[in-house]
Amino acid sequence: MVEVRRAETALEAVDLVKTYSAGRNKPPVPALRGLSFSAARGTVFGLLGPKGAGKSTTVKILSTLSAADSGSAHVAAIDVAAKPDRARQALGFVAQKPGTDPMQTATENLLLAGRIHGMSRRNAKARARELIDRFGLTDAANRRVDTYSGGMARKLDVALGLMHHPQVLFLDEPTTGLDPQARSEMWHEIARMVGEEQVTVLLTTHYLDEADHLADRLAIVDHGTVVAEGTPEELKSDLRGDAVHVDLAEADGRARAVLQRVPELREITMDGCTVRGRTDDGARALPPVPAALEDAGIAVTSATLARPSLDDVYLQHTGRSLEAAGDEDPKALEAAK
Repeated sequence: MVEVRRAETALEAVDLVKTYSAGRNKPPVPALRGLSFSAARGTVFGLLGPKGAGKSTTVKILSTLSAADSGSAHVAAIDVAAKPDRARQALGFVAQKPGTDPMQTATENLLLAGRIHGMSRRNAKARARELIDRFGLTDAANRRVDTYSGGMARKLDVALGLMHHPQVLFLDEPTTGLDPQARSEMWHEIARMVGEEQVTVLLTTHYLDEADHLADRLAIVDHGTVVAEGTPEELKSDLRGDAVHVDLAEADGRARAVLQRVPELREITMDGCTVRGRTDDGARALPPVPAALEDAGIAVTSATLARPSLDDVYLQHTGRSLEAAGDEDPKALEAAK
């Protein structure tokens, strides 16, 4: 029964634990603390969290680039620790940093990748032409990669990951640094490869709109563990009511206590100059909010009402916004990596 389930599951992580050494006389830095999730074939599964949450470490373990201290991981029903060579044939990996040789052309980079994966020269050439056309790089196919724009170079990175027809593609922060047009094009290509080719994509991102738009399911990762999992709509629907968002002219610790006295508000949190709360009746709750703060001598720059967002979900499960969590990225962990 377990083997049948795994055959239907493209990705599976079970109780992954990973700790990095921080140096002599320093305590170890935990990166993963029993992280678990699974992803179905032909879907986009998102790992959402700030830098340092454990997303990249998870991808490295699943893609055989790192070993877990404990736990298990399967890609296309293959145990990555027991059979890493088979797992590598089943997966493609697009890291945050460029994977191309900037002194070679797109064609040369793709041909080399194909040959490394055991493709014949003829098949590698045909696949390279196919991917170059698909990603709109035909006119630049024989230009050196160091002449490419950021968006073009990122497209080539993804093409390299797809060169050997993988069943699973790991995309680690694929749109970081891209302009809006290049980002939109990347979103379109991800959706196309999943829908038409049934490639399973593991997407790590700290962009809320990207996770909301692309992920069929996602897991919110905080300090090396999954704190919530579901479809974006399921996660947002679990938050009853509307979100109230207040920006203060300057941070004032009294604001939370003032808003706790507004009857229609609940779950009030404060993060610097931003105060958030939830309400079942936005039309009644919003007008008293700025009035109560200003009566207390606290200047308000804006007060808005919105449907729940993934940032509200993150806040609900971690006690802080995703942006604030990103500011806590531990330097020790980055150094250890």
